[in-house]
Amino acid sequence: MTNNTLLALAALGPALIILACSSTDDGSTASSNGGGSSGIGGATGGQTAVGGTSSGGAAPAAGGASGGVAGAGITNTGGAIASGGTIGAGGVTATGGTTAFGGTSAAGGSIGSGGFTSAGGTDAGGAGGSGDSGGMAGSGGSTSAVTGPCDIYEAGNTPCVAAHSTVRALYGAYSGNLYQVRRTSDKTTKDIGVLGPGGFADSAAQDSFCSGSACTISVIYDQSPKGNHLRSAPAGGYKPSPDQEANATGLKLTISGHPVYAVYINAGMGYRNDATSGIATKDLPEGEYMVTSGKHYNGGCCFDYGNAETSNKDDGNGTMEAVYFGNSTSWGRGSGNGPWVMADLENGLFAGTNGTNDMNTPLTSDYVTAMVKGKQGHFAIKGGNAQSGMLKTMYDGARPTPGYDPMKKEGAIILGIGGDNSNSAVGTFFEGCMTAGYPSDATDDAVQANVVAAGYGQQ
Repeated sequence: MTNNTLLALAALGPALIILACSSTDDGSTASSNGGGSSGIGGATGGQTAVGGTSSGGAAPAAGGASGGVAGAGITNTGGAIASGGTIGAGGVTATGGTTAFGGTSAAGGSIGSGGFTSAGGTDAGGAGGSGDSGGMAGSGGSTSAVTGPCDIYEAGNTPCVAAHSTVRALYGAYSGNLYQVRRTSDKTTKDIGVLGPGGFADSAAQDSFCSGSACTISVIYDQSPKGNHLRSAPAGGYKPSPDQEANATGLKLTISGHPVYAVYINAGMGYRNDATSGIATKDLPEGEYMVTSGKHYNGGCCFDYGNAETSNKDDGNGTMEAVYFGNSTSWGRGSGNGPWVMADLENGLFAGTNGTNDMNTPLTSDYVTAMVKGKQGHFAIKGGNAQSGMLKTMYDGARPTPGYDPMKKEGAIILGIGGDNSNSAVGTFFEGCMTAGYPSDATDDAVQANVVAAGYGQQ
């Protein structure tokens, strides 16, 4: 945007889920040990598949009943009933246990005919199905106690192609760096990682490094395999000089009791990557969300996260598709006085189609989930409280006119600014993802549940 043209899932955060994900960043690699885990509370009645391959299946429900069904999308080829399997007391497999060939669990009791095991098989991770009998496992794998939004998107066949956060890992297996800080006193830098796979930011490392000096956030690492890291935005059509880096201590918060830092954007600050990999271009479908603040915003252009021009200039209607949050009324608006989740499609902030959309209501909670997704001829806007409840659909329908169907997206990524480097907006960024493909409503709901379960603001 420019100034000058102005499954359905339960919360998965603490649940066991089978994932085989890996992510890389500048100098660190996150990996899972492969395979999956046994479900909690599995009763008799499941099957043991020998040599089966599980792909795209869902995590089993905790406390499953006898004879439950496995999640949708699970294929077991050549399965056979394992002999000699025994059921431990209550059929319970302790968290962190691994399932061996024959259905035995390494910890907390074994599952012979009460678990759903795939000896020698692989599991591609997933969400969106359910299983009440035992649990699913792939041999040679690890048990992940956490699930991230990108695991959910992966299971929905709309994988993350960008995943940014300074507060937590967005994959359950991610153990790399989240961001980098720059000490202003001597210009040295330090990468800030997570406290274990799928964990929260190691803010103590930042505190130690920045003690006695101011620090800025110099890089926000992409946790996806695409390497779409964000650095301070270069000059653009609106502001012909680079943007400033955000103060690394601008906002400290707690998330599930862990102290972490947000990306606290004031006017003149912003981040960008014009040479991306995997980001949607032209009229290809995509989804994007961010967790932001319903307290720190303004009407300036434009507090965006998402898809923008690679030229850093206004390249015309439909050359952007970013999620915006604020109370700008220059192009469109929702009901009341804002702030609203809107779509920045270039040369317009859209609360729905053209003009005012009274169904797009203000979101003023401390933490807000803001979401935009688009496909050929269609886009949707959703938002909600990142601490509780479901998403609300603010708009779901045809694209605006004229010039937005088909779209002409260029595939850069921006944070805190507009497509032509308009940088008069303020806002706070905690986490955000972009996907390849148009996520389903069930996937959207599962991501929201995961965000809520993360525990924003919890001491």
